[in-house]
Amino acid sequence: MPLTPETLPRHELVGLDVEVVAASNPDAVGISGTVVVETTQMLAVEGADRVWHVPKDSATFAFDLPSGQRVRVDGSKLVARPARRTEKSGDSKWR
Repeated sequence: MPLTPETLPRHELVGLDVEVVAASNPDAVGISGTVVVETTQMLAVEGADRVWHVPKDSATFAFDLPSGQRVRVDGSKLVARPARRTEKSGDSKWR
């Protein structure tokens, strides 16, 4: 499956450049870097000087795709085990 804005929520996120564009914690807004670890509830983003752990459900992310497109995603759509999230198809929350 090609990486497009429509398929991003079902794709592997590790390795993509990301920026936190909105968050319930105002200190998290503006964090940017490369996704290095993804868990069910969090993204670990490696910035210039440290690795930030950002909760998915309380943030909105802007991902830079290899095609040059910038895609904004509500983090609540990403809350799931990474392997399970990439396997599901369609809009169903469950397989």
